[in-house]
Amino acid sequence: MPSVETKYFGTLSCAEDSIFDFPQGVPAFEDEKSFVLIEAPQGNSPLGNAPQEDAPETAPLVFLQSLTRAGLCFMAFPILVVDRDYQLAIAPEDLEDLGLDAQRQPTPGEEVLVLALVSLHDGFLATANLMAPIVLNAKTQRGLQAIRRDSRYSPKHPVALAQPAGPEAAPPPEKVC
Repeated sequence: MPSVETKYFGTLSCAEDSIFDFPQGVPAFEDEKSFVLIEAPQGNSPLGNAPQEDAPETAPLVFLQSLTRAGLCFMAFPILVVDRDYQLAIAPEDLEDLGLDAQRQPTPGEEVLVLALVSLHDGFLATANLMAPIVLNAKTQRGLQAIRRDSRYSPKHPVALAQPAGPEAAPPPEKVC
């Protein structure tokens, strides 16, 4: 089983079926061709908080970690978590690159895993890129960033994170470098 040096979790073993080939890389990182999909390991918090037994604060957050650059790791949510009514618009040539039928859009969660990359801004405001989701085909182990040709969605869609209610609600986490 291969191992990968990660940005947030140290060295991890990874299953072959969690490694995806990005033949064209991703925009701004065209030389990065291999990524592994990582779910937050139990008991680890990627943002530097104290370990939690079940790590519910990170679910369903996933990480797309470069196999060659430990410092390159993208945080993402399954796109339907961010927008349950999201409509795919993958270009026919991108569908072919993924090994899919170029005549129809695949079903997220069934034929492909579609991820919205997450960015954290000042004050921990999170946004998700719905304009250019990451699309992974588990059957072919191929992935790409599918940049939409329309302007239906924003690259900075606000992400609403559930917060506990009541007086026992935890304060926001401290900033960690």
